[in-house]
Amino acid sequence: MEIEDEMFYDDDGDMLNIIEYGFPRRVYQRTNYFDDMDELSFFRRFRLTKNTVLHLLPQILHLLPQIEEFLEFDNDLNNSISPINKLLATLRFYASSGHQVSIADFMGFHQSTASRVITQVSEAIAGLRPIYIKMPRDHEVIHTNQDFYRIARFPRVLGCIDGTHIKIQSPDGEDAEVYRNRKSVFSINTQVIGSSTLKVFDIVARWPGSTHDATIFNNSRIRARFEAGEFNNNVILGDSGYTLRPYCLTPLLNPISREESLYNEAHIRTRNTIERLFGVWKRRFPVLAYGLRCKVETTLTIITATAVLHNIAIDMKEDVPPIPENINANELQNLIDLGEVPQLPQNVNHVGLYDYRRELINNYFANL
Repeated sequence: MEIEDEMFYDDDGDMLNIIEYGFPRRVYQRTNYFDDMDELSFFRRFRLTKNTVLHLLPQILHLLPQIEEFLEFDNDLNNSISPINKLLATLRFYASSGHQVSIADFMGFHQSTASRVITQVSEAIAGLRPIYIKMPRDHEVIHTNQDFYRIARFPRVLGCIDGTHIKIQSPDGEDAEVYRNRKSVFSINTQVIGSSTLKVFDIVARWPGSTHDATIFNNSRIRARFEAGEFNNNVILGDSGYTLRPYCLTPLLNPISREESLYNEAHIRTRNTIERLFGVWKRRFPVLAYGLRCKVETTLTIITATAVLHNIAIDMKEDVPPIPENINANELQNLIDLGEVPQLPQNVNHVGLYDYRRELINNYFANL
């Protein structure tokens, strides 16, 4: 924890040295929320249970030995911020509508400190991505296929893919307009491959809002991995905005026969998991729906960090937290829906592609 100084300026606008001019220093009083709050109150405000926070904290500290501020202190000199309070401040920010001043007031430190803490802790959590966000491999593939199959009997599904828009403030500059999406909102178009249990298997959070879903996928590492045959004959399911590929199946635009209707129905019911993932993710961390008022680089880090926390929460079998008391439920749902920008197909006919989808329809769904 740190002592925060009020800023004073002379007539020329130059900042005065508070020690030299004898101004009082401001010392913030901080509450021990971890110990003082009951489990339910803690869960509502920080979106994770105390048990999960205790599970997460050592991993963050392990990634930050080079940052002096995050080390445990042997004493309380200088009113230093403890690691647990830094983590709680960041979680509280994720659970809010994105105003850092409110977080600073709640935690008991200056807004500039809140900004610095949120950035550093988010970077540490995002650094856990290789551990918690990864595609299923080996024996996990079989279980993943079975879990998806139980939904609507769609075979060999490894995941469902879609993009969701995370609202941001205008980044200004010459390239600001590329961040404006089809609903005229500045955003980051975030590609996610999700599981049947609503976990994030893969995430790409770096493209501006005007970018088409198919463009993001075509330039992603996960596409190269599928092209290289890393996932054998397994497939992912995407909407009509994606190009039909042997490993990426899309719905039929105009189903005619019984087997085509069965294919579309199974496809839609199975792919509904990715829509539910986005809803749960943004309800767990409302700042994703309300919008991030940070630098673009920090915004991308926060998106990844919340995806890591979302997966940890599922691994720890946590419930979805209730809507925070200071947030309107209907407004939050409208903002979540705003993030789902419909994509038009880029290539409806998929000319020149051997139609694996047709083979699946004729040889599998025709026999159901």
